[in-house]
Amino acid sequence: MKDYEAYDVKARKKVKIIEPKIIQLKNHRWAIKGKSSATGSTVFRILSKAEAEQLGK
Repeated sequence: MKDYEAYDVKARKKVKIIEPKIIQLKNHRWAIKGKSSATGSTVFRILSKAEAEQLGK
């Protein structure tokens, strides 16, 4: 899986997502959820339509 970045509120910067998991939201959009490489807290990134299609979802 490609390296994804998300904004970490605690670190106040973009960080790499560790252990990324692809999930589907209630509104049927796709997102990536995982741990922050800086603080270890949960980070979340909503995927664009093009990114979701590229992942085959």
